[in-house]
Amino acid sequence: MLPSRLPLLPLRSDVVFPQTVVPLVVNRPGGIKLIDEVLGGDKMIGLVTQRHPDTEEPGIEDLYPTICVGSVLKMLKFPDGSTRIVCQGLYRAKLTKVEQLEPYLIGQIEPYDDVVDEGVELDALVHHVNRLFQRMVDQSQQVPEELQVAAMNTREPGRLADLLGSSLPFSIEEKQKLLSEIDVRARLEKLGQFLSRQLAVLELSSKIQEQVGSEITKAQRDHFLRQQIKAIQEELGEGEGDNPELDELWKRLKAANPPEDVLTEAEREIERLAGMHPSSAEYSIVRTYLDWMAMLPWSKSSRDRLDLRRAKKVLDTDHYDLEKIKERILEYLAVRKLKKDMKGPILCLAGPPGTGKTSLGKSIAKALGREFVRISLGGVHDEAEIRGHRRTYVAAMPGRILQGIRKGGTNNPVFMLDEVDKLGSDFRGDPSAALLEVLDPEQNASFRDHYLDVDFDLSKVMFIATANMLETIPAPLLDRMEVLQLPGYSEEEKTLIAQKYIIPKQLEAHGLAAGDVVFSDEAVGKIIADYTREAGLRNLEREIASICRKVARKRADGKRGLTKVSPTQVPEALGPPRYFREVADRTGTPGVATGLAWTPTGGEILFIEATAMPGKGGLTLTGLLGESMRESAQAAMSYMRSHAKLLEIEASWFTKNDVHIHVPAGAVPKDGPSAGVAISAALMSLVRKKAIHQNLAMTGEVTLTGRVLPVGGVREKILAARRAGILAVLIPRHNEKDLIELPAEVKADMTFHSVDTLDDVVPRLFPRERGSKKTTSSPGKSASSSRTIATPRDRKAGQVDKPTRRPRSA
Repeated sequence: MLPSRLPLLPLRSDVVFPQTVVPLVVNRPGGIKLIDEVLGGDKMIGLVTQRHPDTEEPGIEDLYPTICVGSVLKMLKFPDGSTRIVCQGLYRAKLTKVEQLEPYLIGQIEPYDDVVDEGVELDALVHHVNRLFQRMVDQSQQVPEELQVAAMNTREPGRLADLLGSSLPFSIEEKQKLLSEIDVRARLEKLGQFLSRQLAVLELSSKIQEQVGSEITKAQRDHFLRQQIKAIQEELGEGEGDNPELDELWKRLKAANPPEDVLTEAEREIERLAGMHPSSAEYSIVRTYLDWMAMLPWSKSSRDRLDLRRAKKVLDTDHYDLEKIKERILEYLAVRKLKKDMKGPILCLAGPPGTGKTSLGKSIAKALGREFVRISLGGVHDEAEIRGHRRTYVAAMPGRILQGIRKGGTNNPVFMLDEVDKLGSDFRGDPSAALLEVLDPEQNASFRDHYLDVDFDLSKVMFIATANMLETIPAPLLDRMEVLQLPGYSEEEKTLIAQKYIIPKQLEAHGLAAGDVVFSDEAVGKIIADYTREAGLRNLEREIASICRKVARKRADGKRGLTKVSPTQVPEALGPPRYFREVADRTGTPGVATGLAWTPTGGEILFIEATAMPGKGGLTLTGLLGESMRESAQAAMSYMRSHAKLLEIEASWFTKNDVHIHVPAGAVPKDGPSAGVAISAALMSLVRKKAIHQNLAMTGEVTLTGRVLPVGGVREKILAARRAGILAVLIPRHNEKDLIELPAEVKADMTFHSVDTLDDVVPRLFPRERGSKKTTSSPGKSASSSRTIATPRDRKAGQVDKPTRRPRSA
């Protein structure tokens, strides 16, 4: 009984016919496993041809429906890891369903029987096919003698069609058509059509050969005469003869297949080079120029892997979260699948250091199946670094763009422009202006490097720029890029990333097995809270690496056993904590408010201190404040003086006292208007002599009329407040939209109050009074309600913040 379920061996470029014996090479892991298991059983497999040879994991839609059921006769394993088998086709079958994909394909089949309509017409078709085959043998010398003998001795019409179909140089599609035809008469008709077309090609080729034969004979005669002249000139010392080095260079240039205008320019330069003496100074310049033109991948492209499921799997494996960026890459792949000539996008990944921008570029290249090229633009001041130098200069060479293209070896790599926000400019030019043509999809199809001075097509390249700050990127350059923001991570996200990515990576980097060191989530959380102060993950990775080094030293000393890192062991390995939550020490005093600041490395809390002394209404501002922050303080002061009655404060207080506003960390520059609400709150607390809630932070710009305007960096500021143990934040009402992007655990822990004016701010600032006794009622959730946030009581006395030199933007 014929089987209805068989393991399937997908073939990239072979079609197996019944009653034929063919050798096959198997190099996929699934195929090798299939052969190993089949040889221990009945040795029956389904030989099915793929529609696209490049598909690595074909499904039923990637396979032709008609297959050949065969038997494995012999197997040989080779040192390169591949397996070679000899199979014999037995009969046709229809593939109805694929039941299993891993570790190899298994499908349901329905066997076919040949339909043979005996008669004179079938005999005539057999005679016609034999006659065409014999004419083909006469025209071509490449038909093996064994095939001729086998065809003469084959009497069955269906067997004859299968023999010639499998042995003659037909295309895969034509062979598959012959295999799928179960009517022998129709199969012979198709075979006759294919043979007629092949015979016409052979006859036309012979005719062309005869026409050009006389011309080739003349060319050979001319070449022979030139060789004689060359030998005579060399004997007499009258000529240099041909230069085989230039001939080789010309072959390399033509093999690179550049555009016609580029090839014309190269030919002109080679003619100049042929007339120069090798010892002249210009000879080496022209020769180097031609070498560069021959090395560039003018027409060499890598094939995109347009498998969306595989790309998503690669991105998810390498990076946690970042859903917007992953979605953008999958959208590009989807459009690329539908429109083959799509131009490469220009993306800009912006975010704090250590959030994975550079490594994300590598993952994108891996998902697309493209080469990855990275150049760093930090500190580049010379425009020639981008567009190259003119050939008239000594040691001239192409710019970094074409150098990267040559290094990648293809004209469509993923090209990362790292640290694009750190470009400089001086008397040598502006590199950011040179990038305008590179990063414009409408112009970069004809990018002209100063060194080559010919057009090079960059439209197929996928450019990815990275930046920490968008403010320092020139507006025309920023306008050409699609900005994708990479936000900072919350403590929970950092813990998860550390357990899933960082710790396994560091264990492998330090020669440790997966079970040698186990970090508890609490220990990772302590490292994050007490030893790092960042939006990204670099310092966290350094601290984990430090612990791994200490464990590696114990292993090297011969100490074995599982090492579990608990929160109490972290100070033993890393020393005393470097940071602490200082909110309780700084707040709880009248005249002190907690603001929020944004820095290029993430958010930070910012304390505003105000004090008063007898005077005449003067205002003093200290703390290395920028102009915007000084104006915010003046606007807050003016609003309070003009609305003293509404704010329930004495108007005469301002004429009798001088006010001094100070922002600690005086060595760190601070600027920006978003500290207006915090400054107003500090002044209100000072005048009323009431302490503001210790568990409250605030941000927002204040106008002279008391309106609270929206600010930027809200996500980073809120994460900074949560790191410091603050669970309630005042934000402008127009910034409510920014809360959508917050992690779910942050929104669950914290309370947010949106305000329109300073009148909405004042009721939120102070604890309520009950009788004559004040009780501190936090405007947000209690710190003890969340396990991941330490209360102010958890700090040790006497600890201070590590000084930082990063500028802060309030």
